[in-house]
Amino acid sequence: MGQEDRLLAIDVGAGTQDILLYESGQPIENSIKLVLPSPTVIKYNEITAATAAKQDIFISGQLMGGGANSKAIKRHLEAGYDVYALPQPAKTLNDNLEIVTEMGIKVVDSSPKDIDYKEIVFGDIDLDKLNDSLKNFGVELPNKYAIAVQDHGEALDKSDRKFRFEHWQRFIEAGGDIKELSYLEAPDYLTRMQANQSLAPNALLMDTGAAAIRGALCDDNVAKYQEEGVVVINIGNLHTLGIIVKGNRVCGLFEHHTSLMNSEKLEDYVKRLIANDLPNEEVYSDRGHGAYIEPQMPDIDVKMVAVTGPNRNLAIDLDYYFAVPEGDMMLSGCFGLVAAAKEQGLICNFK
Repeated sequence: MGQEDRLLAIDVGAGTQDILLYESGQPIENSIKLVLPSPTVIKYNEITAATAAKQDIFISGQLMGGGANSKAIKRHLEAGYDVYALPQPAKTLNDNLEIVTEMGIKVVDSSPKDIDYKEIVFGDIDLDKLNDSLKNFGVELPNKYAIAVQDHGEALDKSDRKFRFEHWQRFIEAGGDIKELSYLEAPDYLTRMQANQSLAPNALLMDTGAAAIRGALCDDNVAKYQEEGVVVINIGNLHTLGIIVKGNRVCGLFEHHTSLMNSEKLEDYVKRLIANDLPNEEVYSDRGHGAYIEPQMPDIDVKMVAVTGPNRNLAIDLDYYFAVPEGDMMLSGCFGLVAAAKEQGLICNFK
């Protein structure tokens, strides 16, 4: 089978990284699938081990997702050990390097000299390590990639929550075409996506929430209502994203932090999203990202509310449908990436 028939899809989340090696022409059930610890969790473990060994650390590599790794760095500093970092990976902590320096991190242009340190290589993906692992099973990686990460965007002078939601608002105002949720070349301000494209040249890029929702739409039970109207919600480990879509047009959405959601709030948000009555300021003031609904949203007869994501049990008591594209909920994001890759012409065959 030629390289043009194969695609490696990697959905990088806060808890796991979900991987699908898609090969057209064979049943999707026979594809290689992996659910591995998230890169931020892996780096957390490496930094924590350095703290236990009483070693200073030097962070090289690329900008990546924060979360667990950032907590480990703060604990390392609190324990009295030094942290050196190159400028690009240092932006994992904050886009503003002055703030990073104020945290106690020494931002340097090269590896420190005459110091005993443990090097921690930052990055959302590690194709070399994945390739080495799969070679043990006689599997060669393809030369086409599709990667999903959550990118707040580089916000130097405002709330990154507001900055991210301005991105969503512009998307809806521009027509909300779900085909525009993927990039062959990411905007300059989506620096995390650009960092991943430097690690996997020419990779297709998506936001994790968008990829999961796009994947949920691959579920036949969801797809059959898409033309009339559906609400799709991705309840991830860190973020909950809900959209209302009619055909290929996203007409409104909200985004919040999963830790601040419960089933009652979720149900209320969905009802008011459908009714075009969910103010942005209410969601933002509740420490979420926000909400935006097209002012002239057409009448939509929502036939289904579909849910995906590792924390989908938040909706277990609600009358919602649990989407399982290709029978595998954990790979919703990967299936969304494959669907986007087909739309972008990277592969030929997928639903």
